[in-house]
Amino acid sequence: MSGTPVAEMTFEQAMAELEQVVGQLERGDVALEDSIRLYERGAELRKRCDQKLKEAEEKVAAITLDADGNAAGTKPLDAG
Repeated sequence: MSGTPVAEMTFEQAMAELEQVVGQLERGDVALEDSIRLYERGAELRKRCDQKLKEAEEKVAAITLDADGNAAGTKPLDAG
């Protein structure tokens, strides 16, 4: 596992570490206490991935298109 705090990870970093955590848990070759620690870390990583995906979706939703379908700018997220 990396020493990077989860809150500072990019989506890609969090996803890569989450895959490692899941792999370790699936193998089942870790002690109970380590399994609990891995599960907790995995939950934090999943939450970070969800957060980064939501941010990306909001950015994409804010892109406005011109009549030809080209990106023309952005609109405020609260605009309908």
